[in-house]
Amino acid sequence: MTDKLKRALIFGISGQDGSNLADYLLSLDYEVHGVVRRSSYPNTYRIEHLMSLEEQEGSNFNISYGDVLDFSSMNKVIQKVMPEEIYYLTAQSHVGISFDNPISTLQYNTLGYLNLLEIVRDLKNKEKYSPKIYFAASSEMFGTSPPPQNEDTPMLPVSPYGVSKLASFNLSRVYRRSYDMFICNGILFNHSGPRRGLNFVTKKITRCLAEIVSGKRDKIVLGNLGSKRDEGDSADYVKVMHKMLQQDNPDDFVISTGETHAIEEFVAEAFNLLGLNWKDYVEISERYKRPFELPALQGDSSKARRILGFKPEKTFKDVIKEMLSTDLEEVADMTIEQAKEKMKNE
Repeated sequence: MTDKLKRALIFGISGQDGSNLADYLLSLDYEVHGVVRRSSYPNTYRIEHLMSLEEQEGSNFNISYGDVLDFSSMNKVIQKVMPEEIYYLTAQSHVGISFDNPISTLQYNTLGYLNLLEIVRDLKNKEKYSPKIYFAASSEMFGTSPPPQNEDTPMLPVSPYGVSKLASFNLSRVYRRSYDMFICNGILFNHSGPRRGLNFVTKKITRCLAEIVSGKRDKIVLGNLGSKRDEGDSADYVKVMHKMLQQDNPDDFVISTGETHAIEEFVAEAFNLLGLNWKDYVEISERYKRPFELPALQGDSSKARRILGFKPEKTFKDVIKEMLSTDLEEVADMTIEQAKEKMKNE
């Protein structure tokens, strides 16, 4: 390990975006440090390929154990690493679950982030240390504001998750103005990929479809298929997180594809890749419908395209194909072509 490398500290490294960001920063020759919570059954499967590198001499990847709700552990990690860049990606990130667990959602998404801001503010005053900070905001902050939504659109969240993200978004702005801290809010619209969590509908669709192919299930039970979202690619979006912190001045940016697609379109495209009619396999249940469902989210990322040079690399169909391909390989040990042929012959 060398002190010449730029250091980045990622809170939430074991998640979809955190693991993709770690891969990207390592490809840029960063020294990457990640924070995970210690538990009997650690959720580190997305970074197992990196954790094996940690044991090698000269590795540029390191894991520390801590909890964003434990001020002391966060303080120790930050002072040990003293990174140039800090990415706060830790979150209870499932909108539906936030209705069932509003308190923990606010704790991890807002109070944990406030701990980080206070630690850095104190170090800035005492040690003249001032890293650049990225906060993962969310399109759910816009709530019922009509699309397309940009940085100036009124924010009217309708879920505990959206409220928690909006609170932290505003904390970023307060600390940026009041204490001259370099803080960027990335207002990312929906984004998926092979590392998406199984409790998210996009991953549920592709994983369950792979299980149908393998004979492990007969159907998929879903909720509201009419919900429309702006769906991008996680590995795509983490690159622009990094780009935000390379600017001379901190700012807030909407990151989106600018397209909106209903869940039904996602389902239809996934099944179509295997030559199947989704209506033969999908069942709708009230159980999976939220207390309040946003009708449509569509981002206007023209500011990020103009200032950061952002341009989505993968299309809606590219994301679906990559996710289904990965799930078929993991669940059924098949390619899309092989799965399509199997289902045709049954």
